[in-house]
Amino acid sequence: MQYDPIKKSLGQIFNKTPFLRILFYKLLDLLLLRTWHVKKEIRIWSRNHKGKQHILDAGSGFGQYTFFMSGKNKNWSVEAVDVKEEQIADCTTFFSRINRTNVVFGIADLTTYHKPGTFDMILSVDVMEHIEEDERVFRNFYDSLTPGGMLLISTPSDQGGSDVHDHGEEASFIDEHVRDGYNITEIQEKLKRAGFTRTEARYAYGKPGQTGWRLSMKYPIQMLNASKLFFILLPFYYILTFPFALIFNWMDLAGSHTTGTGLIVKAYK
Repeated sequence: MQYDPIKKSLGQIFNKTPFLRILFYKLLDLLLLRTWHVKKEIRIWSRNHKGKQHILDAGSGFGQYTFFMSGKNKNWSVEAVDVKEEQIADCTTFFSRINRTNVVFGIADLTTYHKPGTFDMILSVDVMEHIEEDERVFRNFYDSLTPGGMLLISTPSDQGGSDVHDHGEEASFIDEHVRDGYNITEIQEKLKRAGFTRTEARYAYGKPGQTGWRLSMKYPIQMLNASKLFFILLPFYYILTFPFALIFNWMDLAGSHTTGTGLIVKAYK
């Protein structure tokens, strides 16, 4: 299942003006359950970090989390890095056009990128499942944090993340992953080997979240992979399904899950 081409096509459509780009971010905020969980954790962290903070968005992608964090507090400076040159160039242009001056973008490979004792928080959303040398990245993250700094990770779990082998399929729904997902104990052990003294992990995408994700993301992407003509039908599809997806997402965010296809992991230096 090809996910990146769909994301790229949608990004091109919404990138024509700053207004459309911001609208795209707002739609991602509503549709992507991981955003609900990640923003929840950032808001909790922000309660005790209202002053000057230096944040790394490690694998910034379209820049939606950089947009959120840099707009949430003017005292926060955000460094956003990604391995994809075109996304860094695109984000640099957009953030310059909206005059968001507390952000800097750069091209970086996380297996080699580190800035000792620099960041108060590092955010890594849907990145680690793409990197084979994950423990090297975790060590770089640890070195780059200030004492007491926090690493926040969102990644698929090994409980069927990205609908691995769903409905008899032999490949992950998102086929560019190097691993199907992390075991909740495994990722914490890897973080401790990297130097982190305290870790916390919880499941996201429990039963409600999995249902909401299929309605809001999986089925539309499957249709768009079948034919780009489904772009015309998408508004009508979401009129019917979106209210239900929102309810399921809220239930997932509010609940506690004994298992789930996603993980929210925090590690402290």
